[in-house]
Amino acid sequence: MRIELATEPGDPGRPNEDYASVALPASGKGGTLVLLDGVTPPAGDCGCLHSVPWFTARLGGALGELSGSRRDLGLREVLAAAIARTADAHGQTCDLSHPRTPQATVVLVRWDEEKVEHLVLSDSALLVEEADGAVRPVLDERLGALPPHIDRLRAAVRALPEGSPERAAAAREYVTGVEALRNTEGGFFTAAADPDVARRAVCGTRPRAEVRSLAALTDGATRWVEKFGAGSWAECLALLRKAGPQELIDRVRALENADPAGRSAPRGKVHDDAAVVFVEP
Repeated sequence: MRIELATEPGDPGRPNEDYASVALPASGKGGTLVLLDGVTPPAGDCGCLHSVPWFTARLGGALGELSGSRRDLGLREVLAAAIARTADAHGQTCDLSHPRTPQATVVLVRWDEEKVEHLVLSDSALLVEEADGAVRPVLDERLGALPPHIDRLRAAVRALPEGSPERAAAAREYVTGVEALRNTEGGFFTAAADPDVARRAVCGTRPRAEVRSLAALTDGATRWVEKFGAGSWAECLALLRKAGPQELIDRVRALENADPAGRSAPRGKVHDDAAVVFVEP
């Protein structure tokens, strides 16, 4: 079994809000993978006393423990239970109904000798390499399919001069528009305080014999494919096998540094937290 993991903050002066872990049972015949991308809230009150890294550590720890110890639960049930456990940890001190309460994207994988189960919620990605070498991305595509007015708001931001008050105002309007669609019908879903969101996750199961390798990536790492077009998903996985997760993150950083203003690859942040897990189970 081969397991490699790397993560790096987008800004060394800020805590890394990504979370990644892999756990193996003592028998060595199975395992679980957890990858979270904490959602950075807009400036202002979020109704919570705790940081995003606090939340991702709590949720990630619960997902790892429950997915390994409760094999009788499906992954949607595991996610629902982990969200409920995390909410209980701060429900008495924080307003969990606030739309900006700490939240995260989720990739959760569990495997044993017979099958590989997966769950994806929001815009982190899971790559599954099949026995014949084909690479299948498992994606929750709802964030990329928001209503047309969101595209118009984004275009308005990009059309204005960088650093201008007009662009800042347009950016605030865009963020408000996106936030209004978070965890709502017709929008997109992240793991926050409502366990019911687990039923929105993209889930599936494959025979263990049909899976050669797995890779989980937060959107700070998927930029190599999705923002910069430096390669396909298959080429991304081949890079991970050959050179490892840190090399992929390093290549993303080089591309970001070559385009700091986002002219060739428009994006909300010059750099984003990035985390990658590669597993050959």
